[in-house]
Order: sequence, then structure tokens, then C-alpha cells
Amino acid sequence: MDEPSASPGAGSPTPRAAAPALLAYAGVRAAGLILLAIWAAVEDRSPHTLLTARWDSLWYARIAEGGYGYEVRLADGGVHSDLAFFPLLPALERAVIAVTPLGAGDAGLLVSQVAALAAAWGIYAVTALVTGRRAAGVLLAALWGAYPTAFVQSMAYTETLFTALAAWALYAVLTGRWVWAGALALAAGLTRPSGAAVVAAVWLPAAVQVWRARRASPRLPGWLPPRLLLGVALAPLGWLGYVVYVGVRRGGPFGYFEVQAEWGNRFDGGLALLGFVWENLTGNVLGGIGLAAALALVGWLLWLLARGRWPLALLVYTVVVVVTSLVGSGYFGSRPRLMMPAFALLLPATMALLRLPPRRRALVVALAALASGCYGALTLLGPGPP
Repeated sequence: MDEPSASPGAGSPTPRAAAPALLAYAGVRAAGLILLAIWAAVEDRSPHTLLTARWDSLWYARIAEGGYGYEVRLADGGVHSDLAFFPLLPALERAVIAVTPLGAGDAGLLVSQVAALAAAWGIYAVTALVTGRRAAGVLLAALWGAYPTAFVQSMAYTETLFTALAAWALYAVLTGRWVWAGALALAAGLTRPSGAAVVAAVWLPAAVQVWRARRASPRLPGWLPPRLLLGVALAPLGWLGYVVYVGVRRGGPFGYFEVQAEWGNRFDGGLALLGFVWENLTGNVLGGIGLAAALALVGWLLWLLARGRWPLALLVYTVVVVVTSLVGSGYFGSRPRLMMPAFALLLPATMALLRLPPRRRALVVALAALASGCYGALTLLGPGPP
């Protein structure tokens, strides 16, 4: 990938500069919601219920209303505990409930939609900064809104909140605001297990900066820059704090990992994923080929990012999010959603589309929004709990 030339002020994250990105993102998501509303009306279903009271959103709402402690006993004797869900989203839902007449589901939807705009803004800021082109930030924000599983961005889920915190943490690292980077990484660690990716995106660039400074000036004093040190110290406290909390609740240091194992989420180095692909290749050849092609595409995108020499923080964050999404034994259908916060995967497509005339570029985004909206409506209106 050719390195784009920078333009003056391209990395400015002011609301005025980001407005086109926010409008583009909102337009893409509005198209998906319109498609969902039409499809739901045909099937006499409530799009509001689908967005606020389906799947994990029910668990977050229950935590917001009554705190932790709820478990589901399965027919096979297994247990699903709400301790598998990180606390920041339900805490924000509870705060909204306390100051508004909204219920937990609508509070979650409000938080996720505000966070969605913050995420689009952060994606714009990071992309414009690293590419030197505002148009790249606008386009990538729109493409992220048209991600195949982007319907989750319109649900009472953690994806938008986590992506917002991660994107702004990355921006803080890239601009040398280490305390902000650490504080945002702390908050991201309270949002999702993949908060560890944001911690890595703070720690490794900080280590490289210190190493380069010491290499350039060996006589530097032994202490680290205070702001950098504080940011590094803050970064893991959210993720680590919740893991410790669950361990105390469960009465053992590995309590959090035991909870995840009860949900079927174990680290296996990707064996479950390979087994799933092989099962499809031998039982459903077309499906297996599609899965293998999708994984190859992800690998190719990571290779393009590495070859493009993008900033270390962005590469580390993207790789850790993708790898942690693939190396567990959990439900395969969740993996594209788990990778969605790795917005830099869309950078190669963004830079390629920028070579097209604006009208063709807009047509590609519109088609992507249409495909994403149809897939989202089909998924939300399909079978599954509740």
C-alpha cells in the first residue's frame, strides 16, 4: 500500500472536522434500521424489542437492574453466570435509569447509540491522523457502519462503547497523551474481555518510545517520564480489576476463567475454529470453502496492514483483537462480531476506494450498507433466544 500524503490539519478531531464522518456513519446505520423496520413490519415483529431485548442485551439489562448474581441452570447441568459480562455498560445503563424515565433496555440503547457516534468520531480521528487525509477518516467510519455484523452497533450491546474507548485510546497514544491513553484503556478493560488489546496498544508503544529514547541518549536518568509511567500503570487496571473481582466472588484466582469456561469460552489456540472449518469442508463443502476464504481474507488484511507500516499501536490493537476472537472455543457465529472493533482491518479497502471517483465511492458504500442492513434484518428476525 502506498503511504498517503498528509494534508495540513488532517488529523484534527474537532466536531466540525468530524461532522462529515458522523453524518456518513449515521446515514449508513439509518439505512440498516429502515430495512429492519420494513422487514419486521412484514413479519409483524417489533424492531424495538429486537434491538433492546435480544441475546446479551438481556443479560446487561438484568445486571443494570439488580446487580450481579443471576445464573441460568442448563438442562445438561451446566451454569451460565452473569459474571461473564463486564460491568461498564450495565453501570452506565443504571446511571441513565437513575436520571431518566427509561427502562434498562432503552437505557442500554441510548448508551450504545451515543457511544456509536463517539466510536465513529474516534475512528475518523485515528484514520485521518495516520493517513493524513480527512476523506479516509470519513470513508472508514462509513464502512465500519456497513460492517457485516454492524446491526449490533444499533443494539444495547458493548461493541460501540468498547470501540469508542479503544479508538480514542489509540488516538491518545498516537498523539502522546499517555495519561488519557491509560485512562481510556482502563475503561475499555471494564467493557469487554478484549480490553486487553487496548492495554497492549498502550504498553508496547510506550516501551518502544522509552527504548528508542534510551538508545539515542544512553546517559538519560533511570526514571521514566511521569505521564507515560502513569498511563502505563492505569491501562490494565480495568480489565485486571474485574478479573480479580470475579475471582473474589467465585473464591479462587481463576474464577473469571472458570465462568467463561462454563459458557464454553476456553483458550484452545484456534483448534475449535479449525475443527469447525474442517467439519464444514467435509459436510458442507461450499460452507467450508466460504469459511476458509473468510479466514484467509482476515489474514490477508492483517498482512496488508503490516506491509503498510501503520503505527505500532494500531497494528498491535488490531492483531490482538483478531487473534483473541479466533483462538477460543466459543460459538463461531460470534467471531465476526468480536472482530468488529478492529476497525483498522478496513484500512486497505479504504485506501483502495479513495482512488475511485467520489460517485463510485458513494455507490460502493451504499451497496455495502444495503447488504449489511439485509444481513442484520435476516439475523435479528431469525431463530434464536429469546
